[in-house]
Amino acid sequence: MDFGKILKDLRKKNNLTQQQLANRIGVTKSVVSFYELRERAPSPEVLIKLSYIFHVSTDYLLGIERSKTIDVSDLDDDDIKAVQFIVERLKAKV
Repeated sequence: MDFGKILKDLRKKNNLTQQQLANRIGVTKSVVSFYELRERAPSPEVLIKLSYIFHVSTDYLLGIERSKTIDVSDLDDDDIKAVQFIVERLKAKV
């Protein structure tokens, strides 16, 4: 999977328009379109912004890594353990 497709999929899953995403990362709508069409590559700074917005790693955005991350930084230890338990239970179903 390539960056443009990954970006478009993430944007749509998060119910963002190209314009809304562009506003959040500090570029124009046409630049987001160029990214999705693979006509332009994002800068490292934009990749980092996108990873924060979508809660994925930059490797995931670039198609290097297939796993996603969950931001649990605002949760206490007990809540993090509960999330880990749920994830492990869901993985066991597969």
